Amino acid sequence: MSWKLEDFDIPPEEGKDRFHDFALPEPLMRAIHQLGYEYCTPIQSAVLPLSLADYDVTGQAQTGTGKTAAFLISVFTHFWENPLQEPLPKGSPRALVLAPTRELALQIEGDAKALTKYMDEVTHCVVGGMDFQKQREKLQRSPVDLLVATPGRLIDFINRRDINLRNVEILVIDEADRMLDMGFIPDVRRIVYQTPHKRDRQTLFFSATFNDDVMRLADSWTLQGEHVVIQPESVATDNVEQKFWLVSTEAKAKLLVSFIEQHKPERMLIFSNRRDQTHRLQKYLSKKGVDCEALAGDVPQRKRLSTLNRFKDGEVHYIVATDVAGRGIHVDGISHVVNYDLPEDPEDYVHRIGRTGRAGADGISISFVSEDDAFNLPALEEYLGAPVSCVQPEL
Repeated sequence: MSWKLEDFDIPPEEGKDRFHDFALPEPLMRAIHQLGYEYCTPIQSAVLPLSLADYDVTGQAQTGTGKTAAFLISVFTHFWENPLQEPLPKGSPRALVLAPTRELALQIEGDAKALTKYMDEVTHCVVGGMDFQKQREKLQRSPVDLLVATPGRLIDFINRRDINLRNVEILVIDEADRMLDMGFIPDVRRIVYQTPHKRDRQTLFFSATFNDDVMRLADSWTLQGEHVVIQPESVATDNVEQKFWLVSTEAKAKLLVSFIEQHKPERMLIFSNRRDQTHRLQKYLSKKGVDCEALAGDVPQRKRLSTLNRFKDGEVHYIVATDVAGRGIHVDGISHVVNYDLPEDPEDYVHRIGRTGRAGADGISISFVSEDDAFNLPALEEYLGAPVSCVQPEL
């Protein structure tokens, strides 16, 4: 069945941009239509006019605001408008996206493949914790247009001369602040030096926060980058009801089981601060008849992907996760988030509760506040700009 742009009928609306307004390639518009996108998010409206005009961009936006689609649409439009005269050598991408975690890199790869469903562009992903040889064989099978990578694994491939970055036309650095926190910047710097000079490439640089350290990186890697700031309407998601329950450390696990048995949430994420705590809690819940799985940094990548897919498909209703693992969970329909431990970093709190209340739906976050967690409350209240009211559990 043939598809025409007229099939994608989105009426103009005051104060909103449509993807139609950017003269995007028709095969890309067909994929955008199939994905159910209608109007641009604020970050997309701000970034696309600049990135499509080949400007460097430094963008400040939270996770889940649509920035991945913004930079991918820019990359694939550039490819379409600038076709290669002859194929590049294998392992020599035209665009590179650097991401701090495997989960985020795999998410970007999935989004890229969905957007290029009706285009000939080839996307590959190289990340640590997964079979190196299989990734190598994919690279050797065909030329790659877009490469998505985590820094450490990419350097492994560069050192083996399996990947060459001298033909990169667009460099995307995503979640730069997270890379800084995780100690990846020396690796990222090595990678950036392998690409053409910033005068000879386009650079799109994204970060949830822009402190002095992040700003220095942005200035050194972009050429007069246009700075775009998308402030969330509030620091915490407006459509998430936030509850803080007073509970002793010893009573947390029992309270969680009682809540699950009584309310039977459809899909829930439970966050713990430590890996060992995550595994202990998952085992405890399983013994109590709660069907749940754990996501932590020490869980093998194949199992993590399998768990995530089963969670998305509704086969697993409850997941206990650490923050690193939780960052890769972008699943609509999560009804509840439980902070079994209150995070030490207030930003992690916002990331956690942002897993629910997505795509316009309402969500509920419940934070257990014990005598140990109470030490983290003042910083959280300052970050949220409002006092936190702790109450007895509502069961």
